[in-house]
Amino acid sequence: MASLIRKTFSVPPLGCNCSIIGDPVTKQAVVIDPGGAAERILHEVQQLGLIVSHILHTHAHFDHFLASSEIKRATGATICLHHDDLKLWENLELQCRMFGVSYLPALLPDYWLADEEKVMLGEVPIIALHTPGHTPGSMSFHVPHDKLVLAGDTLFRGSIGRTDLWGGSFETIEESIRERLYTLDDATSVVTGHGPETEIGVEKESNQFVRA
Repeated sequence: MASLIRKTFSVPPLGCNCSIIGDPVTKQAVVIDPGGAAERILHEVQQLGLIVSHILHTHAHFDHFLASSEIKRATGATICLHHDDLKLWENLELQCRMFGVSYLPALLPDYWLADEEKVMLGEVPIIALHTPGHTPGSMSFHVPHDKLVLAGDTLFRGSIGRTDLWGGSFETIEESIRERLYTLDDATSVVTGHGPETEIGVEKESNQFVRA
């Protein structure tokens, strides 16, 4: 079975990594963390010849959602989030105001993702892993077929997500990383919420905050 199509690029206002993942056979795709620049994201989808079925959010901080509603309106895709981040989603306007970012009314998520739930791209599953700690509802999206995990702001190259914001907990994020991410294959590539990609094996050996 061929590898999935993937394109990852940073979007404003805070350089969130947005990913488009598509099935080369069915052309079905998901967009993960459309933090901004809706026109560019939609253009990339069009260039790849894909059709977006789901918009997956690793968590509900404003810099990971800003283009979500516009993409839904353009594609009809289902907006997905873990229910434990509902309060954050309901306060997106306040989040934007705190950072001086323009707020456009956001559509509520259409679907609440559960831990271990699968979103299918053709015959390839994307597995939603509940990895709280950065936020209560933080999720990572694991693609075993391609040895890939999209970890949002849970795990970074050499670092981890902030835990000093509302709902954050160092003990919880440490447990999430050890039990949900470090148990993946060492060769699994990690798309982080911001900054460069890494690998599970590298972080287990060298991450300054959480080592295996």
